[in-house]
Amino acid sequence: MANSWWELQIFCDPVLEEVIFWRLENFGCRGTASEIKGNHCLVKGYLPQEQAELLDLAALSLWLRQDALVLGFSIPTMQWHLIDEEDWSSSWKAHWQPQEIGDRLLINPTWLPVPTDSDRIVLRLDPGVAFGTGNHATTQLCLEALEMRLTDPETESNLILADIGCGSGILSIGSVLLGAEKVYAVDIDPLAVRSARSNRTLNNINSERLIVEQGSVDRVKQLIDRPVDGIVCNILAEVIIDLLPQMSAIVKPTSWGILSGILVEQAKPVADVLEEQGWIVAALWRRQEWCCFNIRRS
Repeated sequence: MANSWWELQIFCDPVLEEVIFWRLENFGCRGTASEIKGNHCLVKGYLPQEQAELLDLAALSLWLRQDALVLGFSIPTMQWHLIDEEDWSSSWKAHWQPQEIGDRLLINPTWLPVPTDSDRIVLRLDPGVAFGTGNHATTQLCLEALEMRLTDPETESNLILADIGCGSGILSIGSVLLGAEKVYAVDIDPLAVRSARSNRTLNNINSERLIVEQGSVDRVKQLIDRPVDGIVCNILAEVIIDLLPQMSAIVKPTSWGILSGILVEQAKPVADVLEEQGWIVAALWRRQEWCCFNIRRS
């Protein structure tokens, strides 16, 4: 079959959804989607046939099994088959509809018309291969926390933020639309950088106000001319723990942070490292099996 694509279908415990998204992204999938099927989650991933042999797919299945065992959840089942070019480009988008988040934001897929009867701030999005559509609990928690922070009358104006592991750019763009003066968005994945820049354009945001670069905290440190007022980071707990010393080095004594991608049972080790690095947990929000840290400097 010419221009064939692998469609991967993974049935899993909903709590494993983000870990599987991360694994699929690292594996090279060009698009991902998920939907709830009863008590389970169906995650789909798509990649060109020439990128993976059957043995590669078997290895991916083993990695997903090991991830679940390490986290103490039931083992996901993975199936795969080939589809043609036309089917892959539309299949993962079929279940994604506009999503209201918090009191002010509406995430609107770019291939759908912008609603004319909504008074919400519309964030247009085409995530491409990057994580972040607004459907996952961790993304919603971060956006809600950003809305509360950026619309609080006691919050100072002209805020400069850093988005570490920006993915599709959804949190960075949301921050700008909610009033942040400038956001530095970084991701180690060049495809995520491309996606975030494309979504920046879709939302008519100036590239001087939302700076998107490949890299991590060290890249932000090179770009900024003064410490940032806030940090947003929605990745995985293990990565957050590793990056906390670097993140602590680019903030002010009055800075705050929003951290997610953290399973509830991982909250304590994250909190321990936060305390070691001089952060105070101001609030801990939970949705499903995920939590979001709202933190500030001590």
